[in-house]
Amino acid sequence: MTIKLSVLDQSLAQSPDSAAQALQETLAMAQWCEQLGYHRFWVSEHHAFPSVAGSAPEVLIAALGAATEHIRLGSGGIMLPHYSPYKMAEVFSLLANLYPGRIDLGVGRAPGADMSTAMALAANRRPNFEQFPRQVAELCDYLWRPVSEPIVSPKPTADQPVWMLGSSIDSALLAAERGLPYNLAAFINPQAAPDIVAYYRQRFQANTQPDYRTEQLQAPYAILTISVFCADTEARARLLQLTHDINLFRFFTGQSTGAFLTPEQAEHYEISQQLAAFIASRDDSRAVGTPQQVRQRVATLAKRFDVDEIMAVTNMYYLDDRKRSFELLKQAFV
Repeated sequence: MTIKLSVLDQSLAQSPDSAAQALQETLAMAQWCEQLGYHRFWVSEHHAFPSVAGSAPEVLIAALGAATEHIRLGSGGIMLPHYSPYKMAEVFSLLANLYPGRIDLGVGRAPGADMSTAMALAANRRPNFEQFPRQVAELCDYLWRPVSEPIVSPKPTADQPVWMLGSSIDSALLAAERGLPYNLAAFINPQAAPDIVAYYRQRFQANTQPDYRTEQLQAPYAILTISVFCADTEARARLLQLTHDINLFRFFTGQSTGAFLTPEQAEHYEISQQLAAFIASRDDSRAVGTPQQVRQRVATLAKRFDVDEIMAVTNMYYLDDRKRSFELLKQAFV
């Protein structure tokens, strides 16, 4: 099976005091994934999470561009309700001029934080989630309509794509209506159904506005983002997956102060009934095991969801495990 493979990196820190290390590891991972031949490398936006260093993807993308040569870089994504569409158009126009032909602007509606933090991010302490469709339209106008006022400086490049990110039918519909490429975050919503992508493809409308740049998307294009835990042995892959699940569960249930458990600690962690149910609920959205097992699972998910590309998020405690996972995943599809 031939399918494009890409990467989402969330800059997870092992503890609240190790953000600098996490960011350096993100830079190292981008270089590693470029060397391996991955198509694109995106970074996420989260706020007020003790162990997430990636709060400003636009800043991190600038550093990634300087550290790499040709891999596409993008935001997975900019949480647009927090910001001015005009400001984001200028930021990504600047990035696209710095790194021509390499920048993806992915936008989403989710807060990427709790509501009190979302209020702190808003200029008037009133998040504009209900205005998201309007904001997307304004952003596209600023980037693609040369006669828009005020003009964007620097001048937007002709090949600057805007991606719609989401995990529900609402985001799929908006992507289809605006003629945007779509990224379905199954790793966030493990119960996301293939119908979401089918709905996007059925409703897709190529943008035919005469004053828009002609380089924009003319046919639907979909990515499925899933968790991948690949290792030389199935036992090692399962342990790395279990470690992530335990750390995520502890965070969601308020049992963590921000410091992650190591695989060595997770191996002996008591699995409660609630934790077991949480782990099981996430199994439909990921690929875990040896390269052969992961290849089969990725191929199955790509076919079931009818997507053009798979984006892998691999949250493992140790950098060497993450690097090995992406190496084995890429080799599995050579």
